[in-house]
Amino acid sequence: MTIFKGRPVSLLGSGIYVPEKVLTNYDLEKMVDTSDEWIRTRTGIVERRVAAEDQVTSDLAYLAAVEALKSASMSPEEIDMVIVATNTPDTIFPSVAAKVQGRLEAINAGASDIQSGCTSSVYALSFAAAGIASSIWDKVLVIGAEVLTKLLNWEDRATCVLFGDGAGAMVLGVSPDGKNKVISTSLKSDGTKSDLIILPGGLVECPASVEMIQKRLHTIHMKGSEVFKFVNKVLPLFLEQFCEESNLSLNDITWWIFHQANYRIIESVLRRLDVPVERAILNIDKYGNTSAASVFLAFHEALVDGKVKKGDKVIFVSFGSGMTYGATLMEI
Repeated sequence: MTIFKGRPVSLLGSGIYVPEKVLTNYDLEKMVDTSDEWIRTRTGIVERRVAAEDQVTSDLAYLAAVEALKSASMSPEEIDMVIVATNTPDTIFPSVAAKVQGRLEAINAGASDIQSGCTSSVYALSFAAAGIASSIWDKVLVIGAEVLTKLLNWEDRATCVLFGDGAGAMVLGVSPDGKNKVISTSLKSDGTKSDLIILPGGLVECPASVEMIQKRLHTIHMKGSEVFKFVNKVLPLFLEQFCEESNLSLNDITWWIFHQANYRIIESVLRRLDVPVERAILNIDKYGNTSAASVFLAFHEALVDGKVKKGDKVIFVSFGSGMTYGATLMEI
């Protein structure tokens, strides 16, 4: 666990982009053996967004980045680094970040992708804040972007009902007044559980082949019940320790922004912490699981809606393939 030292790091702006196409639970009833009631009661999801056929992850990331830069009243030339958290890159190389940096004409910026499952968002926030605090960079554009629907097996009702597409972005920079800053972060992983959420096909371990495609190994596979058990076992103690080491009590946190994977997971973890679910920012009903984009989407909407206000202490919490998990605490 790290309490940030050095230069104080603040949020300077944020933005999101979600595709126009909406896929409802009722639409899914016509595609796979499921029902609106089954999906709602087990996940909290009502609908999700689906990228257009000609949209890739870098398109969504770019549009969210434009909004974040506009929010920060900043030009792309002022950015020192572009970091994209994603598990669904357009290609393994070049990176999504490099394509976004080029499209923005952020001529003074470096670019890198972060891939750590759904926790990629929290990892990316932490890396950006660390780079600014240590004077490596002054301003960093952090983006979480996913096009998960292109990697789903639409005959697998255990996974195809869960995921959606979207992107969110934040601009971080040196705090102008030493307040409203990133306070602390903790990043963890249990690689012994790396088989719980996988996309096995298409790369070194399982190169592209006709057999690989026939077995649908190029799509997302997940042991849902095992993920639920892991998160409920690990996260409550982790979050208690994280807040304690950040010199705060659980009640000092204004808003909990969880990775929007499953309402039942969020509610269960908060119940174990004795924290009312009303203190969680939730939008899983509208977007489903957008992986590395989810905490950015939830935060930005809450900020625009006036839920999150200046001075609020907000904790970003995520977990995902690996199994990775982590939290970043910020005073807005």
